[in-house]
Amino acid sequence: MDSGTDFLKSQINNAVMQHQTFLSALEEHEGQAEDARFRDLCSHHIPHMRDHQRMLEEYQSQLGADAGVVKKAFGTAAGFVRDLADAARESDFLRLVQDIVMARQSEDTFKTFREAGKMLGNHTLQEIGDIGERHHDAFVHEANRLVQQMFVEHVQGVDGTTRRTVDVRPDAAR
Repeated sequence: MDSGTDFLKSQINNAVMQHQTFLSALEEHEGQAEDARFRDLCSHHIPHMRDHQRMLEEYQSQLGADAGVVKKAFGTAAGFVRDLADAARESDFLRLVQDIVMARQSEDTFKTFREAGKMLGNHTLQEIGDIGERHHDAFVHEANRLVQQMFVEHVQGVDGTTRRTVDVRPDAAR
């Protein structure tokens, strides 16, 4: 396993590829989603994700990391995104679930960069991590709410799933 600068370069290369895969999925889903809420979610977050991609690529360049390796790997990752899209083509719900998985993976990567940047005194790495982690957390939060709504909408009316009403008023227990 690499160490030092070589390790940092390899992890930034991985993050560039991983995040580009997520960004590409959002861009593709923005154009193909049938659910307007899903399209709006993608549209709202794509500018932030593009900024994160730009920050990662700039840092990669500053480190002198091999962008050619990433471009080759990105071709493979783009194929993976297309395969995922094909597998989930029938459902905005499944596409959104996959986006949440990728966003969480990127969020974890950014969190690692933030904390490692703090420990190493690497302000660039810390800042990239902080900004990326916050925005991915916001995406995951909003996407989770939407996927829950979509789930309920798809299940409503199925036998045995009638909605129970729960009174949550503080004085209801009295």
